[in-house]
Amino acid sequence: MGDAIFQQRSGYLGVGIVGRCGLLTPEQLAGLGTLARSLECRYCKMTTRQTLIFIIPENRLEELRAGVTALGLKVGVFGETVRNVKACAGNKDLCQRALSDVFELGGQLQDRFMNRRTPCDFKIALAGCHRGCTDPLCADYGIIATGSDTYDIYIGGRGGSRKPVHATRIAAGITGDGVSALLEQVLERYDALAEPRERLCNTIKRVGLEDFLPPEGFLDPYRPPEENDFLSFAGF
Repeated sequence: MGDAIFQQRSGYLGVGIVGRCGLLTPEQLAGLGTLARSLECRYCKMTTRQTLIFIIPENRLEELRAGVTALGLKVGVFGETVRNVKACAGNKDLCQRALSDVFELGGQLQDRFMNRRTPCDFKIALAGCHRGCTDPLCADYGIIATGSDTYDIYIGGRGGSRKPVHATRIAAGITGDGVSALLEQVLERYDALAEPRERLCNTIKRVGLEDFLPPEGFLDPYRPPEENDFLSFAGF
């Protein structure tokens, strides 16, 4: 577990910079440009994880840290930890197909869970509709909006590998609060059951999915009101 700072073969450092699910304000974007020039930054590279990599001389690292913090951004995290949250442009300002404000939810999840210690790297991805632009089925914890503040949850995905794994759905039609509560439970079970440096998909393969399913009644408070009303009427 540590900062996303990588020594390059060229002798430069690659430093990951994290915003709130990839969002940058005009002021932050302008500030990053000024910072890059002042640090003699060789390249600025956007990544598939919605971070920005600065390639800088090693002796300018502390200046970068201070400059990033002043802009309200962070140096990213790496290793056995919850990574920055990857969320699509899912709100009414950023995408016409968004079914719910996953961008706001993603920011809340990042604020709460990023840099939390885990047995292996743990990635979260949110999508605002079934198109899944952020590859939620390739994440350890994938979230897909199905309506206004309703989400399906998938766990155990793995992408970027020679042996990719599709995630399995473990919950459907829960609210944003339920997404966070279920993530807390999954992380607790993962911490209790995983071997060191074991990715979640491999833990599930070894111990079974059953140990990661929400207990009976756990998600009841996190159903949309109309669904709870129907379940009560139906005698459930």
